[in-house]
Amino acid sequence: MSKYENYSEVAQHYDTTRQPIGSEILLGALALARQSGAPFRLLDAGCGAGAYAHLVLPHVDHLEAIDINPGMLAVAQQKLADGAKDCRIAFHQGSIESLPFETAHFDGVMFNQVLHHLETGGDGGFSGHRSALAEAHRVLRPGGVVSVNCCSHEQLRQGFWFMHLIPTALEKLFGRCIPAAELEVMLGELGFAVEGRFVPLDGVLQGAAYADAEGPLKPEWRKTDSSWALAPAGEIAAAEAKIRELREMGGLDSYLAESDAPRRQVGQTTFFVARKI
Repeated sequence: MSKYENYSEVAQHYDTTRQPIGSEILLGALALARQSGAPFRLLDAGCGAGAYAHLVLPHVDHLEAIDINPGMLAVAQQKLADGAKDCRIAFHQGSIESLPFETAHFDGVMFNQVLHHLETGGDGGFSGHRSALAEAHRVLRPGGVVSVNCCSHEQLRQGFWFMHLIPTALEKLFGRCIPAAELEVMLGELGFAVEGRFVPLDGVLQGAAYADAEGPLKPEWRKTDSSWALAPAGEIAAAEAKIRELREMGGLDSYLAESDAPRRQVGQTTFFVARKI
């Protein structure tokens, strides 16, 4: 369970400003693991409110969705009730570091914006990442594919127009989000062959809400991005003051546009695709 964001509290609002970007990349990654004529079994590890599960369900034969937070899981169950009725999807409350599934059970495993919520270990070795990915390797059949959707350090720094307003949160996220090169090394050490990394440049994780220049002034807006939960109260107050000042001066929209410009080159998230050897 996330140690810094209360997802039981925000579950009912989280889904209103989160979008499953990179759909073509994810579906392409899953296609790599499909065996002709065989049912395709997928695990959504850390399913959250079920946005990505809802996206991929029409393309798989059976989906298992697991999340440790009961509030988020309840939202996902409601969203995917039709799939549950016809037994195409099943839900589980539990940890992605200790999966309740048999070895070699799945054709694909996907992690979407979840690994940074795991503890990194006192030595900064991203032990939570390693545990979850090792479990993914265990439950995948040989040749199965894992997709890891997470933010690179460059994307954290340049892909979110508001992040420079909360530098303490940014620094903490650097310690929670594994660098891209380290992730690829870790995947190799765990028995995966990395197929590549892919960046969607045509979407934002917050959807239309991302372009709300006054968003940082709204607690409900901030709660849909867990980065704000890492910022101290004084830093949030300073960010609010900055937004109000810009609004009064008539420069808020141009400020957002200028701050957001680098995102169009770096994106907000990266998909790492690897195959179990």
